[in-house]
Amino acid sequence: MIDSFRDAFRLPDLKRRILFTLAALFVYRLGAHMPTPGVDAAALGKLFEQGGVLGFLDLFAGGALRRFSIFALGVTPYINSSIVMQLLAVVVPSLEKMQKEGEEGRKKVVQYTRYGTIIFALIQAVGMTGWLRNLGIFTGSWMDIALVAVTLTTGAVAVMWLGEVMSDHGIGNGISLLIFAGIVARIPEAIIRTFTLVRLGEMNILILVLAVVLMIAVVAGCVMLQEGQRRLPVQYAKRMVGNKMYGGQSTFIPLRVNTAGVIPIIFASSVLLFPYTIAGLFQNSFAQAVQRAFSPSSPIYMILYVAMIIFFSYFYTAVVFKPEDISTNMKKNGGFILGIRPGKPTTDYIEKVMGRITLGGAVALAIVAVVPTMMTGLMNINTFYFGGTAVIIVVGVALDTVHQIEGQLIMRHYEGILKRRAGKTGGLLRM
Repeated sequence: MIDSFRDAFRLPDLKRRILFTLAALFVYRLGAHMPTPGVDAAALGKLFEQGGVLGFLDLFAGGALRRFSIFALGVTPYINSSIVMQLLAVVVPSLEKMQKEGEEGRKKVVQYTRYGTIIFALIQAVGMTGWLRNLGIFTGSWMDIALVAVTLTTGAVAVMWLGEVMSDHGIGNGISLLIFAGIVARIPEAIIRTFTLVRLGEMNILILVLAVVLMIAVVAGCVMLQEGQRRLPVQYAKRMVGNKMYGGQSTFIPLRVNTAGVIPIIFASSVLLFPYTIAGLFQNSFAQAVQRAFSPSSPIYMILYVAMIIFFSYFYTAVVFKPEDISTNMKKNGGFILGIRPGKPTTDYIEKVMGRITLGGAVALAIVAVVPTMMTGLMNINTFYFGGTAVIIVVGVALDTVHQIEGQLIMRHYEGILKRRAGKTGGLLRM
């Protein structure tokens, strides 16, 4: 990993992308410290010290919610909008057709996602501010709520824009990196708080050791999930092109155990936190029951969380993994899987194998996400940094970013080889 970063800084274009990403993350962290007016910061801080669902909400806002800053909504509105758009693309034929129209269609879908982000941000901003008003933490009138809602919505749009420009001009997935940065930025604070509890005798040293061992096990599990793959052997038939013989070699198709990466975790968490936020706007027994049901420590939440992780693992894998395209490319290049006929039988076989792998990966991901949270709850550790969700996101995003950097290095390495060959042959290899 260190070698990859060192090599990346030797290439001007890659160095520029990394520095751009770091600059964008700095802007995001700066916005997370700009408070929204009208909120009793001391009362809000005491509320967050209680932990519970608020700590989980703040996890995705990178501490901005605790300060009720202009970026308090974080990336949640954008994620919810993206989920809705991807689900609609499956059931609405016009949207499905639009996605297949190439770059122009993709731009339209992105534009609709942006509109959806504004709608979700407004709903969540009003719900969150109204909830704080009911608790007496926000003392403004309904007009003040409207002003704060507009401020928070503007902040959510700014976060969305930051994520998009990071994806386009930086390294890695911008939205995932923003969540990653928010979690990592608060790790020192969590460590200090934990050792303070041990020093004051409020946490047993044995419990701390068990929590650290559990976290190491979660990290190891995350790495195995992210890096694990099944290799489908592929044979290429020999063919004559001119006077040369091509093909005949064996290779493989790498099928990742967890093709969807951290997306199922992020999507599932965002979907399940939305009802809790909206319920906070109302003061009745039903709203309180909804908040209890959607608290991360409740059995209902755990069951729904596992179901959502499995669902989004399958859903996102279906979005990014296309067996038909793989089968078509293999057939064009004379490749085949031993014992399987080219064409549709190959497509069906790859789909079947991928379905089994995805099920195993999704169940394992759900276990890694839920079991540590249950264990920390039993050990009465009031921090989400020892839980599965935060660790999975940090490890997953870090590995994905490193892989992208390595991919960029390999691509530029081959570009350099082609340029050198083109120079030796008088430009015959130039496109």
